[in-house]
Amino acid sequence: MDVWVVAGVLLGSVLLTALLGFHSGPHVHAAAVAVGLVAAAWLLFMAADGRSAPLLWTLLGADLAVSGGVGVLAWFGLSGRAGTAGRPASLEGAEGVVVSDLTPEGVVSVRGEHWSAVSVNGAAPAGTRVQVLRTTGVHLEVWSEEPVLPDEPGAGNGTGGKERST
Repeated sequence: MDVWVVAGVLLGSVLLTALLGFHSGPHVHAAAVAVGLVAAAWLLFMAADGRSAPLLWTLLGADLAVSGGVGVLAWFGLSGRAGTAGRPASLEGAEGVVVSDLTPEGVVSVRGEHWSAVSVNGAAPAGTRVQVLRTTGVHLEVWSEEPVLPDEPGAGNGTGGKERST
């Protein structure tokens, strides 16, 4: 196998793992850094083997830049310092409103943002106020103020046991 193919596969793996980390979290970013270090070592091996082309040095620089940036993201995420300016890192305890019926999963609006959520105390129709109990990645577990219990009349139609007038 050509050494350039190995370099391409390693660099592609760095990028894919880094992108996957935005969905899966800082542990995957840490894995991207590890793959980036392996790719950097491979590129340095190629340089020592006499393949010192300008492309090699450009790829090495790009690999180190991406790995360094993703490393910072991993460090912030794993150290608990994650959060963005102007927004607290935790939504726990925040109040929101159901956007699409929670049966028990749906969408809620908290602090002006829409989140995937699951109601831990029964179904909740759109418009019901909820409080965030826990966050799990990009999903929220919420407590609805007026849950629809399964044995109530009207349960499952999102009306809270009451018929809605149109």
